[in-house]
Amino acid sequence: MGIAMTVREYLEDFDIEYDIVEHPPSITSIETARQAHLPAGCLAKCVLIKDENGTLSLAVIPSDRIVNLPRVKATLGHAAEIAPEIDVIDKFDDCDFGAIPPIGNAYGLRVLLDESLIENDDIFLEAGDHQELIHVNSIEFQRLMGGAIRGSFSYQA
Repeated sequence: MGIAMTVREYLEDFDIEYDIVEHPPSITSIETARQAHLPAGCLAKCVLIKDENGTLSLAVIPSDRIVNLPRVKATLGHAAEIAPEIDVIDKFDDCDFGAIPPIGNAYGLRVLLDESLIENDDIFLEAGDHQELIHVNSIEFQRLMGGAIRGSFSYQA
């Protein structure tokens, strides 16, 4: 499958410098980091969040961490939960299930960025399938996360 079309167009529109890292097929983000021989803390994973009004947001956190829903709720100012699978499938219809690119802006989503990710010099992102990652440096990653709400949105697994 390769890079999801929405992501490819977004990267091109914003002239983002990136390269592709191929890895054996994997399902979980921790397995992906292991298969690609990467530190888990520099692989961004995302969790789709749905608030009580039905608004979707994307929490972008390191792959070795778990989303902190109380912190997300406090930031959003109202109740929120992990979105049901049908919302993930509908919103990311050009991606394999479970390979969501953490580029919420490309999909019209509000982004909650865990600041621990930007401490890395290199960051790796799901490309939309289970065999490729997008590699960007910290500066390009911050450009991709433009407008994101920054904070501590995860805890150690």
